[in-house]
Amino acid sequence: MRPRFILAAFLALLLALAPALGMAAAGSGGSFGSRGMRTYTAPPATRTSPFGASPMERSLTPRAAPGYGQPGVMQPGYGYGGRSPFMSGLLGGLIGAGIGGMLFGHGMFGGISGFGSIFGLLIQLALIVWVVRWVLRRVFGGMPVMAGGYGRGAMPPTAALPASGGAALRGIQITPADYQAFEQLLQAVQAAWSAHDLDRLRAIATPEMVGYFGQQMAEQASRGVRNLVGDVRLDQGDLSEAWAEDGREYATVAMRFTMHDVTRDTAGHVVDGSLTEWVSTTECWTFLRAPGGRWVLSAIQQVR
Repeated sequence: MRPRFILAAFLALLLALAPALGMAAAGSGGSFGSRGMRTYTAPPATRTSPFGASPMERSLTPRAAPGYGQPGVMQPGYGYGGRSPFMSGLLGGLIGAGIGGMLFGHGMFGGISGFGSIFGLLIQLALIVWVVRWVLRRVFGGMPVMAGGYGRGAMPPTAALPASGGAALRGIQITPADYQAFEQLLQAVQAAWSAHDLDRLRAIATPEMVGYFGQQMAEQASRGVRNLVGDVRLDQGDLSEAWAEDGREYATVAMRFTMHDVTRDTAGHVVDGSLTEWVSTTECWTFLRAPGGRWVLSAIQQVR
């Protein structure tokens, strides 16, 4: 009986981590930075990011009460609260039934028992998480509200309004020159990142973002590796929203870009990535400026 109880405890741990497993699918780059009063409000979906962006994971902006991800607050496509009740209930029911089966000797879902089938259990749980997330996106998420697009063969919009907000928020004009600045910042940030040039990053990003980049660079140095990004090119971009608040202007843009992405060790050997293959990624970048000033990077969010 002891192995069954150990396995049951392991399954209980998986149940507790199920939301984290779902979040991990959004991407490994993380979502961090600040978007003013909209830091904990999801950016509207666009053609480039049809399922929207992941919630902010790290930010120096205090979370308002009530705010994004708190009980009693409506979230896009997920009802109330920061976690889907449908997903939590379905996962809880299925995994809970499996735990009960293990405890009473019937096996997971009535037919799996013992340590010999642990990998089968993990595969089943992974499939359940994937299927539920797919259903939520395709059925319960609703139709995304598309924002304006730009990029190759597309004309940029001239303005965008916040998806929601109060009297302190107002829409602002976004011009073709602004889109050009966003693309240049994308390339400049990646170049400064590859060079580990924090001084350059301080000129094109907020102090908060520079702090996060510095932490990541320190982690690389401690592992004896260095990530290098080159030949960055923007393939498509969509304006998600643009607004002004408290004397600052913000613009959130979904960008799909390709690049060469490799990681080398201290001897210069490639330990990850490829020197010849192109890598494509999509992220939501938020920029801010003082009225009439230049844009700087304020936040990066992974897309769903």
